[in-house]
Amino acid sequence: MSLLKRLETVQDRPTTIGPVKKLASYVTDPEKVLKQSIHQAIISEVKPELLNDATRESELKASISEIADRVIVDSGLLVTRQDRQRIVQQLGDEVLGFGPITSLLNDDDVTEIMVNSAQQVYVERKGRLELSGVTFRDSEHVIQVIEKIVAPLGRRIDESSPMVDARLPDGSRVNAIIPPLAIKGPTLTIRKFSRDPLTIDNLVNFGTVGPAMAKFLQACVLGRLNIVVSGGTGSGKTTTLNCLSSFIPSDERIVTIEDAAELQLKQEHVVTLETRPPNIEGKGAVTIRDLVRNSLRMRPNRVVIGEVRGGEALDMLQAMNTGHDGSLTTGHANTPRDMLSRLETMVLMAGMELPVRAIREQISAAIDVIVQQTRLRDGSRKITHICEVVGMEGDIITLQDIFVFTQTGRDPNGKIIGEFKPTGIRPKFYEKLLEAGAQLPPDIFHPR
Repeated sequence: MSLLKRLETVQDRPTTIGPVKKLASYVTDPEKVLKQSIHQAIISEVKPELLNDATRESELKASISEIADRVIVDSGLLVTRQDRQRIVQQLGDEVLGFGPITSLLNDDDVTEIMVNSAQQVYVERKGRLELSGVTFRDSEHVIQVIEKIVAPLGRRIDESSPMVDARLPDGSRVNAIIPPLAIKGPTLTIRKFSRDPLTIDNLVNFGTVGPAMAKFLQACVLGRLNIVVSGGTGSGKTTTLNCLSSFIPSDERIVTIEDAAELQLKQEHVVTLETRPPNIEGKGAVTIRDLVRNSLRMRPNRVVIGEVRGGEALDMLQAMNTGHDGSLTTGHANTPRDMLSRLETMVLMAGMELPVRAIREQISAAIDVIVQQTRLRDGSRKITHICEVVGMEGDIITLQDIFVFTQTGRDPNGKIIGEFKPTGIRPKFYEKLLEAGAQLPPDIFHPR
């Protein structure tokens, strides 16, 4: 029998434990009031140093369970073992984790969590969106979870600053927006990352990239080519960037620049830089462009920019053209050609009135390879193009495909079937790759 049913059968029994005066007050929402009583007891009895010490988590869990047992017994309520375990688990999630979404964060099958409102939480599993059974108490509860995420990072969210980008301790990307901008209530979106960073072998096994393409991309990184990973939202650009970054030799100094630090590089010599939003007075903001300019004074061998989306594109291109080769970044675009157009637009956003031809010459000289990643209709993610930026022909930047993904059909389950194929064109920088020590089979570019 559920907690509510049991309470209805004994609703006339009085109690004087904690903030609850009569059992009848539980009938409207008994479980909520019971949780509040336990939560208040936890706050008053558990020492602050225990709450703030991550190394004593098991001790804290035991204290929560003991307090919950005592409050339930003293209240005189009839609570089943299953209800008690669930209440203790939920309270533990509130104190130790991030409330109702803690179970989703611990579920390895969930790749994205989308809190549309307190009563509507969607998740992405295997590329498909589905409504979860998770709910919050109310909008204030959602805001409490958001504040718990952003506070340790020195970020804030309130009516004067109703949007925030942040990250979880494991690097998962977080975006939150609250009223008055979010009409239906606070909205929280979490892009989860794997506990163990994916490798290029994982991408090959998932069917995201072909084996020959993976070898070629590794050679491009070792050969210090400048690479842009382009694609739409949720196409896997950051994951691919992380895999490419893993190929950088450990004896090189790497500077990463991101809005919210999420790259998980395994090398030791890594400097991680993160932007800073303005303070409550609207001052003190540090942008990606500021960090890109500063990074060039830090003697980097490689500059890895999480994403270019504005005027920092000009500084990035100048860095690539002035000795900082081997740099990596991502950008939003639907095709490699669109990525070039977006770079032109972003350079103009820097406020420099440069001729279009001069911008295109900068781009063609700086960028060596564009890796196009696409999220297909079945939810799978594929690297559909690896293109070489050849140079200028007149006023046009010339591209040529080195590898492409060709769709051939669908299986009975609706999954897209296709092939990763070389186009037969050997890139102009092939000799540079060999000089850098890349081990590429001589027939890697031959169509089969």
